Amino acid sequence: MKLLKITTAVLLVVFIISQIYITMSIFKTEQQKYTLLKSLGDIEIRFYPSATLATIQMNARSYKELSSAGFRKLAGYIFGGNASNKNISMTAPVHMDIKETGSSMSFVMPEAYNTENLPKPTDSKIVLTQSGDEYVAAIRFGGYSSDEKIKENTEKFKTILMNKGIVHHGNFRYLGYNPPYQLFGRKNEIIVTVEWNK
Repeated sequence: MKLLKITTAVLLVVFIISQIYITMSIFKTEQQKYTLLKSLGDIEIRFYPSATLATIQMNARSYKELSSAGFRKLAGYIFGGNASNKNISMTAPVHMDIKETGSSMSFVMPEAYNTENLPKPTDSKIVLTQSGDEYVAAIRFGGYSSDEKIKENTEKFKTILMNKGIVHHGNFRYLGYNPPYQLFGRKNEIIVTVEWNK
């Protein structure tokens, strides 16, 4: 019985230390840059300058279908699946544009890269592009994401935007910030393009 208690205590300490390490490593991960223009209660208005993206289009129509399959393919690219066999640092967030007609997932490339100096993907389905400058509204939620949570927070988001008279267009997109093995302090966001000239 005593040995079981000691083993349980040791495993618990190892688990806590590993989660602290994972959480701290997230803070060291390069984040996509943006300028916060205004906080409006639960939402933020941001300006995102142009960024370099590695994107894959898939037939997935849900977060569940897109998240693992898309991530594996894009991770393959940055972990050596390219013409130079080069490792490229992971950044955050991962972008997902989920639609009934097909979805896409994008990794933001580190700031040092552009479409000219990135190695060519060995997977022909992965496309390197430069996004345009964009004004967006964003809402955040915690925990593990799911199709249900994304839908619930998107509906909440739509209501807030309508009540505040903020004009938006295009699809509502999901941003994920954490690896699946991070259990605490998880961060998820939904963004949508807005008209903003204030």
